[in-house]
Amino acid sequence: MHLLNLTLSSPTNVSTAVVGSFSGSKSQEILCVRGGTKLEIFKLNATTGQLDTIVSTEAFGTIRNIAGFRLAGMTKDYILATSDSGRLSILEFVISPTPHFESLYQEVFGKSGSRRIVPGQFLAVDPKGRSCLVGSLEKTKLVYVLNRNTEGKLYPSSPLEAHKNHTLVTHIVGVDQGYDNPLYAALETDYSESDQDSTGEAYENTQKHLTFYELDLGLNHVVRKWSEPTDRRANLLVQVPGGQNANSDRFEGPSGVLVCTEDHIIWKHMDVEAHRIPIPRRRNPLVQRGDKSRGLIIVSAVMHKIKGAFFFLLQSEDGDLYKVWIEHNGEDVVALKIKYFDTVPVANSLCILKRGYIYVASEFSDQNLYQFQSLAEDDGEQEWSSTDYPENGNIDGPLPFAFFDPQPLRNLLLVDTVPSLDPITDAHVVNLLGASSDTPQIYAACGRGARSTFRTLKHGLDVAEMVSSPLPGVPTNVWTLKLTEDDEYDSYIVLSFPNGTLVLSIGETIEEVNDTGFLSSGPTLAVQQLGNAGLLQVHPYGLRHIRAADRVDEWPAPPGQTIVAATTNRRQVVIALSTAELVYFELDPEGSLSEYQEKKALPGNATCVTIAEVPEGRRRTSFLAVGCDNQTVSIISLEPDSTLDTLSLQALTAPPTSICLAEIFDTSIDKNRATMFLNIGLMNGVLLRTVVDPVDGSLSDTRLRFLGAKPPKLVRANVQGQPSVMAFSSRTWLLYTYQDMLQTQPLIYDTLEYAWSLSAAMCPDGLIGISGNTLRIFNIPKLGEKLKQDSTALTYTPRKFISHPFNSVFYMIEADHRTYSKSAIERIVKQKESEGRRVDTLLLDLPANEFGRPRAPAGHWASCVRVLDPLANETIMTLDLDEDEAAFSIAIAYFERGGGEPFLVVGTGVKTTLQPKGCKEGYLRVYAIKEQGRILEFLHKTKTDDIPLCLAGFQGFLLAGIGKSLRLYEMGKKALLRKCENNGFPTAVVTINVQGARIIVGDMQESTFYCVYRSIPTRQLLIFADDSQPRWITCVTSVDYETVACGDKFGNIFINRLDPSISEKVDDDPTGATILHEKSFLMGAAHKTEMIGHYNIGSVVTSITKIPLVAGGRDVLVYTTISGAVGALVPFVSSDDIEFMSTLEMHMRTQDISLVGRDHIAYRGYYVPIKGVVDGDLCESFSLLPYPKQQAIALDLDRSVGDVLKKLEQMRTSSAF
Repeated sequence: MHLLNLTLSSPTNVSTAVVGSFSGSKSQEILCVRGGTKLEIFKLNATTGQLDTIVSTEAFGTIRNIAGFRLAGMTKDYILATSDSGRLSILEFVISPTPHFESLYQEVFGKSGSRRIVPGQFLAVDPKGRSCLVGSLEKTKLVYVLNRNTEGKLYPSSPLEAHKNHTLVTHIVGVDQGYDNPLYAALETDYSESDQDSTGEAYENTQKHLTFYELDLGLNHVVRKWSEPTDRRANLLVQVPGGQNANSDRFEGPSGVLVCTEDHIIWKHMDVEAHRIPIPRRRNPLVQRGDKSRGLIIVSAVMHKIKGAFFFLLQSEDGDLYKVWIEHNGEDVVALKIKYFDTVPVANSLCILKRGYIYVASEFSDQNLYQFQSLAEDDGEQEWSSTDYPENGNIDGPLPFAFFDPQPLRNLLLVDTVPSLDPITDAHVVNLLGASSDTPQIYAACGRGARSTFRTLKHGLDVAEMVSSPLPGVPTNVWTLKLTEDDEYDSYIVLSFPNGTLVLSIGETIEEVNDTGFLSSGPTLAVQQLGNAGLLQVHPYGLRHIRAADRVDEWPAPPGQTIVAATTNRRQVVIALSTAELVYFELDPEGSLSEYQEKKALPGNATCVTIAEVPEGRRRTSFLAVGCDNQTVSIISLEPDSTLDTLSLQALTAPPTSICLAEIFDTSIDKNRATMFLNIGLMNGVLLRTVVDPVDGSLSDTRLRFLGAKPPKLVRANVQGQPSVMAFSSRTWLLYTYQDMLQTQPLIYDTLEYAWSLSAAMCPDGLIGISGNTLRIFNIPKLGEKLKQDSTALTYTPRKFISHPFNSVFYMIEADHRTYSKSAIERIVKQKESEGRRVDTLLLDLPANEFGRPRAPAGHWASCVRVLDPLANETIMTLDLDEDEAAFSIAIAYFERGGGEPFLVVGTGVKTTLQPKGCKEGYLRVYAIKEQGRILEFLHKTKTDDIPLCLAGFQGFLLAGIGKSLRLYEMGKKALLRKCENNGFPTAVVTINVQGARIIVGDMQESTFYCVYRSIPTRQLLIFADDSQPRWITCVTSVDYETVACGDKFGNIFINRLDPSISEKVDDDPTGATILHEKSFLMGAAHKTEMIGHYNIGSVVTSITKIPLVAGGRDVLVYTTISGAVGALVPFVSSDDIEFMSTLEMHMRTQDISLVGRDHIAYRGYYVPIKGVVDGDLCESFSLLPYPKQQAIALDLDRSVGDVLKKLEQMRTSSAF
């Protein structure tokens, strides 16, 4: 088996984000690391107030840290990146000819992999742009001096060592000292004494030190300048501005660092008295006597300079933002102050833009962009200052707690949300829409805690509808018109009906007008704004040229002939007559339409004609394309010296019904200019796209794609200011450019018969279309999102969900640890009120999806079972479980005593502890399913001795994985009845898959086991095969009777297959006697599975589904990851395809595609060598190579560059999207 890996949706979680001027302009961009492997740059769109993606590039390596770096005197920020390649990568973001990253330098400093003593975990830069420090978790620190080379680019010097043995590093940051020697601060813990002391006393007395390292630029070495003990619980350092202002004697700040520790923030600098303040915290209304107070730490921070001042925004693990500022006199600190600012989702990174925005790269779920409304200067919120405490807070022991009440947003305003799926905890791929959709939908359980969502992902572009208005009839076409060439907005909407034409004017309202000069008694074939101030109408019997001062020029069709097709631009008109002739008109200098003296005879009756828009700076477009009913398309010249000469001809497989010439930018074909594409819609529903040579009009590089059952109608349109083509079949498709690559995607919208570009005050960049007898005005807001998301809010973290066997209903289990359930909250509040204690319920009344929930001690759980309608995106019902009972598994089972009705079984654990893994008691809850699956009725529950981690229905019984046991249950009147079990599993049963009488069991640490059920002579569950390699299984799906596809917690997907001869032998053994007496092999089962495929995804795989993704396509394996990515493994159908793609992959590996210098084979074979899988993402980056390299690779493949690109597109579109 050979597979092709394709990414359907990139990872969405942001591990790190930095802000800088990476393009070299005055504007700022945000650089994000998505999923740890992808570099992406956002830019704020000043018009819309939203974040637009400029470039997104796969690094083919795990990026550990990034930082922006600007050399003194430069206006551009370079990118420093550390990764598992063991190199310091210096990258440059280049805008032209297309936005992309260039790798300038790869400085090797250690072994590959994310190791404890290899630098890369920490990356700190000197604020004045002179050096950087790369640190590891233990011992190693390297300092690089950065300079310009002869080309003016950034390059590093030889590294200077600042190692210290037996030292663990918590955080490193650059210290701002102005133009003094660069200084770096590190939080270090020396474990040398703890390592030698077996009693643990030295460990208890171990101190954490704040250490300053200085780079002496004169002597070119690094010294350990100063070290002092600090709070042992310190976890984060924040740079404080310092040094003298370049234009005055004023100091920018006191320098030093903020040390963020548990419950406190400390300002420290060398040989200066520190200042300490408490971190304000929320009051927990549910805290009970005897509960230990939970410490509060800062998880992210950002510093921002503004008008000679500066402030910090620090975020706690509850999501609360605190404004921290320092009152100082020169280099002397007067006071350190803090106050509550606002509450936003917990972030991995915070980025403040100079335009007054803050980007919150959330740890989980959607990322948000906020606009500052104020800086909390005079909001009445309480402030805490270090001067409020003795010795500026530097006393032994903790400072008194500071409390505040969280409030809805006051200083920030949410302006944009970037959707994010991470983490996907479970997913199902199924088509619940039936005949109305030709592709399945992806249903995913996403998020954590109160921000969790259930999302429906549909392939296509989201459409924002603005107007939907009924019409008096069913129109066939719609156009918009400007009155003059210089008008900003359209003035008319023209609707063509089978028996007439309707003209609507666009103003404050849209209303019908009759004095436009248009012929309204018949249908219209085309309209156009001609020249400076002319309007043109083409109808079956002639042309009407409406000019200024109520002048109308008419051109009637010859007697007995009609116009069957027409195409126009602002200077040219071509019409096709019913006598298989073409008539060509061109605008003369006086503004009149001049007819070319000769008509062009065609080889067949014309069905469609098209010309492109007039290129800028020219008087005419050069080519005309004509489709004829004899299944041909001709390219005809419109140049003065060869007017109406046929240049090229292409034969088709079906008659063309629509045709469209459009110039669209596609960097895979031409990296410098737009490409002329000829798009042809055929009678059989296929869209042909071919490239027209701009010199001789020849046709090449033909691609085809099936769009739907209806013959496509093609229209040229402008979407977000870019030329595009819309195709109307059984679905509406859009051909457009995104990140300089041509894309073809469907719209998630009602079926449209026709559409046109619309520019109006209410919708400057919109589209107007007709669907039946309704007029629709809409736009396409985000071209970069190929999967439209509809979400439903959940209460707790989703764990698993399953679908009803034959109804469109999902059943989901949710559970959160350290969270009070609703019944627990009610009990605690009543208990406190009965004791006469005041209960402040303010925090309980705030929306949990914004403020979270009060934290409970370990062992407390909140959980529920939810019934969902995925089509309506709504919750049908919710069943809360008992206090501290959490659901871990769910299944639908049919029982022999159940009367053929399905039952829902939920596995739960009470007082579950994660370390060590265990519970007070477990239960199997059984629910009867009523009213087509929409109502659950509790029947009974069965006690177990461990947590039921997985369940599955099996031949009228229930299979349950309880701890290390696989058990078989039968339905009883008051409980489930255990019939048999197998205790031979090493750690814990986490997955169960059933095929006939065969059971495939996934063990938590020891991969998969093949089991079989035998009821003669006694009930038995027998293991007859297992895997020879240990695997930490996360998900398993059956590929066929002998083959399984599995994902593990290290980001690998692997395919295991059992020998068919062994499979047949087991199936032919009715009693299982042979299995029982076979000799064990390698301390396991008698037979072993063979690994036939292995591939490292780079993120934990949470679900795998086998399903075809496109109409008529073959089955593929669709997987989701915890970082929010969706991908597919596509099987090859021929050995030629395998050879072609494998050879292309081999060539691409030699092109140094990885931005961080990671070896591709080592990356994709991180833990086990890659086997049987081709990296489609690597192969598709062939289109980004310079043309000479493309030619060299294509020559080795005995193909042309166009053939290689065509094959890559075909491999994706034939089985995926």
